[in-house]
Amino acid sequence: MIQFRAAAFLLMTRKSSVIYPKSQVICSNPGFESRKGNSRALTLRSRTLNWASAPAHTMWTADEIAQLCYEHYGSRLPKQGKPEPNREWTLLAAVVKIQPTADQACDRPDRPVHVTKEVVSMGTGTKCIGQSKMRKSGDILNDSHAEVIARRSFQRYLLHQLYLAATLKEDSIFVPGTQRGLWKLRPDLLFVFFSSHTPCGDASIIPMLEFEDQPCRPVSRDWDNNPSVEASDNLEAPEDKRKCEDPGSPVTKKMRLEPRTPDGMAHHQSFGNPESGPNSPDVSSSNLPAEELAAVIGMAPGGAKVVDVYRTGAKCVPGEAGDSGKPGAAYHQVGLLRVKPGRGDRTCSMSCSDKLSRWNVLGCQGALLMHFLEEPIYLSAVVIGKCPYSQEAMQRALIGRCQNISALPEGFGVQEVKIQQSDLLFEQSRCAVQARRAESPGRLVPCGAAISWSAVPEQPLDVTTNGFPQGTTKKGIGRLQARSRISKVELFRSFQKLLSSISEDKWPDSLRMQKLATYQEYKEAASTYQQAWSTLRKQAFGSWMKNPPDYHQFK
Repeated sequence: MIQFRAAAFLLMTRKSSVIYPKSQVICSNPGFESRKGNSRALTLRSRTLNWASAPAHTMWTADEIAQLCYEHYGSRLPKQGKPEPNREWTLLAAVVKIQPTADQACDRPDRPVHVTKEVVSMGTGTKCIGQSKMRKSGDILNDSHAEVIARRSFQRYLLHQLYLAATLKEDSIFVPGTQRGLWKLRPDLLFVFFSSHTPCGDASIIPMLEFEDQPCRPVSRDWDNNPSVEASDNLEAPEDKRKCEDPGSPVTKKMRLEPRTPDGMAHHQSFGNPESGPNSPDVSSSNLPAEELAAVIGMAPGGAKVVDVYRTGAKCVPGEAGDSGKPGAAYHQVGLLRVKPGRGDRTCSMSCSDKLSRWNVLGCQGALLMHFLEEPIYLSAVVIGKCPYSQEAMQRALIGRCQNISALPEGFGVQEVKIQQSDLLFEQSRCAVQARRAESPGRLVPCGAAISWSAVPEQPLDVTTNGFPQGTTKKGIGRLQARSRISKVELFRSFQKLLSSISEDKWPDSLRMQKLATYQEYKEAASTYQQAWSTLRKQAFGSWMKNPPDYHQFK
């Protein structure tokens, strides 16, 4: 039965254009357009990248990006940290560098450009630590979701590339900027972000149509009122356990069900009598406010009836407007900031949808690296693997919530990042593992480890559990070897190494004008970045949860 349902899931991905559409391109930027006959083709015009000596068009597809990342995962990441076969699953994210090959001829401007695609960072993971486990020394990973691991691994790559540029040792992705001590990305490069699954949070609130299998019964209010049962911070959609047992069996009558969520955060709840079958309420009969009703119905194809929504385990930011928890499509409010759940102990980690939206305005480099950069490092596209998906929900979560931001500092802006979905399923995803394991005994669980990989020459790999390198004992916590290479303190150490490799007279003005010591002081001294972040918070993300300053006082 499990194998049959998993196979049915895979078939569904080819039937529903809203939940599992083919790869798509949002063509708001004239530099990106789809070719007739191939909805997955992505075309870049030269003016988008300022490729002065390159032909006018280059093309890659979402499936090519996904395949490249899956192959990199299989060949470059170690067995250590990967899911245990037929018992565990995980999620994957990566940053891919795209650039034209060096031998491009400029006498044929209409000829397609040949590009090289290289994975420069990768991350796996599904976990977060609770607030009580956070440390003021900066030596623990608070958030180990795959997207966050991939981005921190990308920052490690950027630091190395800045070191190469500043020391003139070899070629780098950076070229000198117009101001002293500042660098900018080579104009022929772009970066694509890949995730094997829809980001948790707002992007995972996806309409469920009448003709689709329903995820769950009406949600028990007991779950909303009892945070101690927020048991899982997974990302992948758990199978509805009603499908795994005979509906008439005593086991089924007593079991606790986990409704499916696109981001995989399992909502543990009791549904009373499971024999009455799933409830499929009409969205029009719910008490959904008009604007929210329109937001949900707007994601459905013409004439289709929305009867429910896929649910995210990410919780609304405390103290702000929350979800109604009503049955069916009224359960969630869309567009809200959310925090990732923990096992009883709430986290301070914002959802991946929120973080990707922030990176789309402030860049992926963060405050520290902004000291050395003339402009932020933005993603040109986001590609999602085969999973529950809505183009409209992704657009809303990553771009729409910030599209009216104004008065940002020069160089910053809301990016029209291109959003696509691949048709290729990640082999270690929950759905893929579920399909393979058939009637294997035991429960399918998320892998507890996270893997970081960066395209750097020294120690590119990092495998962590509970925020520390795998194998760290309680007695070992606090020692140098108990730090992840992408923890705050280690990235700060790499930043300081970069700074020490440059003579002080060549430092950027933001670092020469004052004496700085702590991590917090260096972050605050990146004035243009902080101004952009302040503007974003005031105009769109006012409820964003920030760590107290005493968590950033390490040196």
